[in-house]
Amino acid sequence: DGYFASYSDAIIALSEHSNKDDIRENPGISIKLSALHPRYEVSQKQRVMEELVPRVKALALLAKKAEMGLNIDAEEADRLDISLDVIEAVLRSDELKGWDGFGVVVQAYSKRASGVIEWLYALSKQLDRKIMVRLVKGAYWDTEIKQAQVDGVEYFPVFTKKPSTDVSYICCAQQLLNMTDRIYPQFATHNAHSVAAILELASDKQSFEFQRLHGMGEGLHEILVDREKTRCRIYAPVGTHKDLLAYLVRRLLENGANSSFVNQIIDTSVSAEIIAADPIDTINEMVASTIKHPTDLFQPERINSQGWDLRDLDDLAKFEQCREVYKDHKWHVTPMVVGDFEASDKLEVFNPANSNDMLGTVQKATFSDVVSAIDNAKDWQMCEPKIRSEILLKAADLFEENSGEIFAALCREAGKSALDAVAEIREAVDFLRYYAAQATVLNGAEARGLITCISPWNFPLAIFTGQIAAALAAGNGVLAKPADPTPIVASIGVGLLHRAGVPKDVLQLLPGSGAIVGAKLTSDARIKGVCFTGSTAVAQTINKVMAQNLEPDAILIAETGGINAMIVDSTALPQQAVKDIVDSAFQSAGQRCSALRILYIQSDIAEEFLEMLYGAMDELKVDNPWALSTDLGPVITEVAKQEMLAHIENARQNGALMKQVDIPQNGIFVAPSVIKVSGINDLEKEIFGPVLHVATFEASEVDSIINDINNKGFGLTFGLHTRIDERVEKIT
Repeated sequence: DGYFASYSDAIIALSEHSNKDDIRENPGISIKLSALHPRYEVSQKQRVMEELVPRVKALALLAKKAEMGLNIDAEEADRLDISLDVIEAVLRSDELKGWDGFGVVVQAYSKRASGVIEWLYALSKQLDRKIMVRLVKGAYWDTEIKQAQVDGVEYFPVFTKKPSTDVSYICCAQQLLNMTDRIYPQFATHNAHSVAAILELASDKQSFEFQRLHGMGEGLHEILVDREKTRCRIYAPVGTHKDLLAYLVRRLLENGANSSFVNQIIDTSVSAEIIAADPIDTINEMVASTIKHPTDLFQPERINSQGWDLRDLDDLAKFEQCREVYKDHKWHVTPMVVGDFEASDKLEVFNPANSNDMLGTVQKATFSDVVSAIDNAKDWQMCEPKIRSEILLKAADLFEENSGEIFAALCREAGKSALDAVAEIREAVDFLRYYAAQATVLNGAEARGLITCISPWNFPLAIFTGQIAAALAAGNGVLAKPADPTPIVASIGVGLLHRAGVPKDVLQLLPGSGAIVGAKLTSDARIKGVCFTGSTAVAQTINKVMAQNLEPDAILIAETGGINAMIVDSTALPQQAVKDIVDSAFQSAGQRCSALRILYIQSDIAEEFLEMLYGAMDELKVDNPWALSTDLGPVITEVAKQEMLAHIENARQNGALMKQVDIPQNGIFVAPSVIKVSGINDLEKEIFGPVLHVATFEASEVDSIINDINNKGFGLTFGLHTRIDERVEKIT
């Protein structure tokens, strides 16, 4: 709302200077769609079209009334598709007929730049409109490259080399200059070579304009105006020092880069021939890019797990298509052991987000089933490490090939959102490929024997697979006990490992309770080690039982909970910190051992900061995770829910409940909540859900806060938002 008001005020202020008959001679304004909507992203498309389009249209009508230009700024690549939807919806409005000032920014470093220009031209012809197109090189290059690598997608959305962007810019410029019957090109550049190319390509110097940033490229653009008689518009950011500092620093970094024309032109060690080199010649002479392709990020060790970019419409369609088959599927889980089993009666499994969705049944292992499984279990020592490695790699491929079933089971059984489900399968695949590589490194090492793997429900595929893959890679036999609430996901994983070639007597699945299955698997003298992920209390119990019953050299590998803290000081960028806090505290409904539990905010910024945090929380959608628009789904069980509600209610009674958001009435949901505390010592145990505790501090108290965090005995994850390097070093 604040940005909408600022943009409106700016247009009204500029309208006083908008006194020429030709719109090209009047001032203009650029607006960012992300500034006008808190959830401007593909997953929230319905909201964006309903709420953002009218806002942009209202600003466009103001600009039309003032006879000035209004440009839609370009942002990250994953927002390109949705930005074009917004642009088309606004431009189709009959109320904007007769106005030639609607503009769109196109980034030449995008591989889709030329296609976007074609699309804009076709739309302007169809609507019989004239529009403006501002051509820029592009401002988020590092982010786009890293994001593509992290996401494991098939291609980079941007060119990986600077000369490729320069060539794209010239090609796009030529395209635009051939479309001046509908498009008024605006060439934003400080590169004299790009400028010279445009002057060479253009037949009419009045059919376009150049643009430069305020305070930059003045010498070049003075020549253009005085000698070449072209138009030049100065593009200036407007705002307070606090708001503009980050923008100005980014511009300095971009233009100060070694590959930047602005930097090279003042560097006397760079010859004129190099500066004026034809980028097409440069590309032809270039060696292959040294930037690692997303698929090759971990090479030569292994290939990266396949990514599903749920902001990409093609990936999104594939994701929806492959899991839709299992929307109503029924699974039937039994112990996966050698020989016959007794097992319990069939117990029905229900979706925690929807009690009407019965997923299927599970038959739990009995005590005699566990004994029989241990009796028949074998290690994998006789299988060569190379063969073990190949089988684990085959399993990784099968996980990806059967992603639709896994996505559906993760959502319906474990309450995972689409985003969390993608992260989960990718982590499982990464584990399989990582340990496959380790199997060959361990060539000749001696296996321990039989390993018990007890995994949690919050990562029912990833941690489950990681434990098993590690044990198998080293040549051990595995007896796997999945978490009680998530046997279906586990059974799919084990089934695929068996299909890949892991023998059934080497890997057995024993769904069941901790009291029966877990107790026997951690106390039988034939077990040579236990992998456990879960609560600290259970880990201590396992530790004692193992000490009493197992060989002295039997290992316990335990990953336990965390009361994880973050410190945000007064120098932090609030928008960035709030995004991280919301992601960490509330994604996966806060059901991660690494989730943020206690936030320390410096008192100087607390009031304004919390207002922003509460606003971000209000934008969260808590619902059935099958819907792409859902940010967080249910908690895992009714018992877990009641424990969280009791904690929240206690805070309410004590006047410490600061914020809570609305949630659906059906399903096992807990409202994301903020509770005021004096510090980490107020927390007696980990609350494993969407509950964030907040404390404020004075700058002088940082040392004592660190001592409190260290003395708590939980050292899993820690977060820090500051712009002071010294503080980063000291706290680390």
